[in-house]
Amino acid sequence: MAQDPEAEQSSQPSSGLLVESAGAVTTLTLDRPERLNSLDRELSLALIAAVETVDQDPACRCLVITGAGRAFCAGQYLGKEGENELPEDVAQLIRERYTPLVLGLRRLRIPVLAAVNGLATGAGLSLALAADLRVCSDSAWFSCGFAQIGLVPDSGATYFLARLLGPGRALHLALSGRRLTAEEALAEGLVSAVFPAASFREQAEGLAEQLAQGATAALGMTKRLIYDALDSGLEEQLEREAWFQQEASETQDFLEGLAAFRERRPPHFTGG
Repeated sequence: MAQDPEAEQSSQPSSGLLVESAGAVTTLTLDRPERLNSLDRELSLALIAAVETVDQDPACRCLVITGAGRAFCAGQYLGKEGENELPEDVAQLIRERYTPLVLGLRRLRIPVLAAVNGLATGAGLSLALAADLRVCSDSAWFSCGFAQIGLVPDSGATYFLARLLGPGRALHLALSGRRLTAEEALAEGLVSAVFPAASFREQAEGLAEQLAQGATAALGMTKRLIYDALDSGLEEQLEREAWFQQEASETQDFLEGLAAFRERRPPHFTGG
């Protein structure tokens, strides 16, 4: 993302994760372009820790995840010839490095935006899917990729793809390993917008700032409602909506929104 001259910045070069805060937006940049930002243990654990920090930061009202260079994330780092990054207990690797990350992102009270600047494959696709919203550069592309090396989709890929695409299209993507271009991803509903590569970071940053200026408490409740609706019956969801609406009506942002509506002016939400 573009760097605000007044932004606070903390870098973790050894882990390959760059953390930047500009106003109410925190950006996590996967910064190992020479490896296409693939995820090894250090980078995965750094991501988990960063998400936990954001969760405890009341000043952060939108989280952005993006990549450096020509990739968003090429998934799990598999090593090179003569190097074995994968342990025998792959299930434990997933439980340690990916399950907490995916759950942490989904449980955040604030909007999470995946700014997919380039290729997103394997667990990199899963990482993008774990965000609430996804936008991508017109040079980006997506691939499930697991089947091509004899593995199954993990890190939430089967869960998210089935719900976003439906079982049939999810299976086609997962079994064929086909690449989706940016425009195809938009048509399939994997992303909500495609921006030109030349202005991608600026436009993604503008969307993040727009989200950060919203009524944070209500946005967090809306996330919960949408995600809960996937596994709820109508009667149960109606009651859940009533409960959350009561909570939202007691926030300062609702009072500000109501006043702004009556005064015919833009609201100034503070997240309270």
